[in-house]
Amino acid sequence: MDDIMVARVMSSDVHTVTPETLVEDAATAMLDNGIGSVVVVDGNNELEGILTTTDFVTIVSKSHPKAETCVERYMTTDVVTANAQDSIRDVADVMVEEGFHHMPVVDETEGVIGMITTSDLAAYISTVQTPTP
Repeated sequence: MDDIMVARVMSSDVHTVTPETLVEDAATAMLDNGIGSVVVVDGNNELEGILTTTDFVTIVSKSHPKAETCVERYMTTDVVTANAQDSIRDVADVMVEEGFHHMPVVDETEGVIGMITTSDLAAYISTVQTPTP
């Protein structure tokens, strides 16, 4: 598993929003697409933050009024990212250590190019055949 790179298991169909997107619109996009996060990017597809289903607990409990609240207010801005050539073992270690379920994959020239999730890692591991002791 050490030689497997993030590019092999990441999701490349990343759903993005801008910091000005209303949280209600972000939530609708997440529900409609069956995803647990949206990546917040600027006009150049540069990573600004991430908003996950976990963030909605805070949004619901603290948002007053409940409507017309921008993503920027609640998004995580100190986002830990992966590179497409990173080892999935290294990425999995970080995700476990930090308690992350989503990690954007970024490229220096293209910006956000993918997302690796605990579901991606689990799906990959389920296909790896290990010898029986």
